[in-house]
Amino acid sequence: MQDTFHIATRGQGLYEFTPDVAGLLAGQGDGLLTLMVRHTSCSLLIQENADPEVQSDLSAYFSRLVPPSDDPSMRYLRHTYEGPDDMPAHIKAAMMPVSLSIPVQRGQMRLGTWQGIYLFEHRDAPHRREVAAYFAPDRGL
Repeated sequence: MQDTFHIATRGQGLYEFTPDVAGLLAGQGDGLLTLMVRHTSCSLLIQENADPEVQSDLSAYFSRLVPPSDDPSMRYLRHTYEGPDDMPAHIKAAMMPVSLSIPVQRGQMRLGTWQGIYLFEHRDAPHRREVAAYFAPDRGL
């Protein structure tokens, strides 16, 4: 089974789409779900979904780690013509996963109690992101 999730972002931050993925898997059996974001300036994460401060702290950390290209510490960057957030977004996406593999048992993801699936948007402007999903059922090999 293959599908695509469309996630509208409003700028930098983490956007949970765990319920959408769970809906896709409803009625499926055992297998492996692969998710891959189809863009080079955002990432995918499995992260805590109980306390929203986790998401804001992660955003703040990566903003400090990789500031915009107009920050004096980033003056070595050459790819700057798409805005001060563009090349830092590519750097962040290179540091974090752009694909995830999630075991599925009886149609349910084997996530931990406080885990959720997030698209981590690294650009300032709103975007419509696509995440490709592929579910491979366990064939009992």
